[in-house]
Amino acid sequence: MSKRGSAPQVNVLHGIKAVKEAIRVRPVEYVLVAQGRHSRRVQEIVDACRAAGISVRFAPRPALDRESGTAQHQDVVAVCAAKAYDDLETLVVAREKPLLVVLDGVEDPGNLGAIVRTAVAAGAEGVIVPERRAAGLSPTVARAAAGALEHVKIARVTNLVRALVDLKERGVWVYGFEAQAQKSYLELDYTGACALVLGGEGHGLHRLVREACDELARIPLHGPVESLNVSVAAAVVLYEAARQRQPSGGS
Repeated sequence: MSKRGSAPQVNVLHGIKAVKEAIRVRPVEYVLVAQGRHSRRVQEIVDACRAAGISVRFAPRPALDRESGTAQHQDVVAVCAAKAYDDLETLVVAREKPLLVVLDGVEDPGNLGAIVRTAVAAGAEGVIVPERRAAGLSPTVARAAAGALEHVKIARVTNLVRALVDLKERGVWVYGFEAQAQKSYLELDYTGACALVLGGEGHGLHRLVREACDELARIPLHGPVESLNVSVAAAVVLYEAARQRQPSGGS
């Protein structure tokens, strides 16, 4: 976040006219609106966001001051995506046997950024995230990805289960990961087209997402540790997939 009085980030816009135009022409992650009574023009922006499926968050005015870097924000601030989203189709056709990462409700932008960075390092073609109840491509995600965001395709889908079904119909194996699964992640075959599905912080895989997976697997844990951070779990399975997909199947 920008400090008050400093220059705002290029992905953060404020003011009635700027935000109204951003909603029309740019990918917007969410719009902050000052709590309390607001003008008709601000209400028009709220209505436009809801019609477009853009998240609206109400916050105290000091929060908008900090986000925009100014107190002259006219009670509305838009946080735009750090890059445009890709279509699911472009991820699937990126190569003959794509390696994809699917995130079922990862809400922490730091985790999303770390996963994006690892996905690029492991050679994945893309990351798929849902529109709702999940982190989007905010400036915070871009910072956490440390430059990797520019080297991977990111698709945002309305219905994650439907997207998984589409992937399966295209010949992509869908592997879900959760602690209760019987099979180890080391027993899966990652050499073909596959999508690795990881659940969000706290809740893991949602039931319908779990049921849409071809196979479920776990990362074996030892000692008192009951679970891994989702970004760590993603790194573990991504690098096993990368190992298997090497021409020799080795390191």
